[in-house]
Amino acid sequence: MQIIGHRGARGEAPENTLGGFQYLHNLGIRAVEFDVRLSKQQELVIIHDDHFLRTTGVDLSLVHASDDDIQQLNLAHTMPDWHQPEALPRLAQVMQICHDFDHIEIEVKAVDTQDDADELVEFLETALEYDAHHVTITSFDVKIMTALQQRQLKNQSKFHRGFLVEFPFGTHAIETAVNFGCDRIGWKDILATQALIDLSHQAGLKTSVWTVNDVERAKALRDFGIHGLITDFPKLMLEQL
Repeated sequence: MQIIGHRGARGEAPENTLGGFQYLHNLGIRAVEFDVRLSKQQELVIIHDDHFLRTTGVDLSLVHASDDDIQQLNLAHTMPDWHQPEALPRLAQVMQICHDFDHIEIEVKAVDTQDDADELVEFLETALEYDAHHVTITSFDVKIMTALQQRQLKNQSKFHRGFLVEFPFGTHAIETAVNFGCDRIGWKDILATQALIDLSHQAGLKTSVWTVNDVERAKALRDFGIHGLITDFPKLMLEQL
């Protein structure tokens, strides 16, 4: 079972920041999960929410944020003891830190239309052109999954992909992942039973489970045979597992 840092190392460092990814790297962990969105400036940026209030304290949405606005933000706002301010990362910057990682799960956040999905996926795959072997592109959004599948059918995509499951769809979620040509499925922790993990593996899918912060639960999932444990506390899991 691989320990995968959630949004870098969300419980131990500011989430989705260069400092957080470097922290994870310094731990010796070589697997990470993070979120990507397309900014107003058509840049791929690493952020979970579509708004900056929770992570920076600034009431500003990503879609309306100018370059000047973004440069003023500090994504270490929620961790006042963190040693330095953290700017909004671009995908290319994160990939430089994670250049020697074995596994990277990039979650593409939901979009409004299929055209938006097609555009975002094209930007993403162009930016990741040389990283196909260790990147898995994931999403809850079937529009994103459709865009990924269409590109593969046109021989325009070489990336692994994974379907994320947040609601109790049971075996239908496994069927959906297979139908989209995924090789991984990401189960929300509360949904991950031994039976669903076994069925996922029988369908040829690798399994990640998120977000697991309890050590005893992590041990149980390890016994289930999952491939990736996505956690806010990678250092804790590294020490206890």
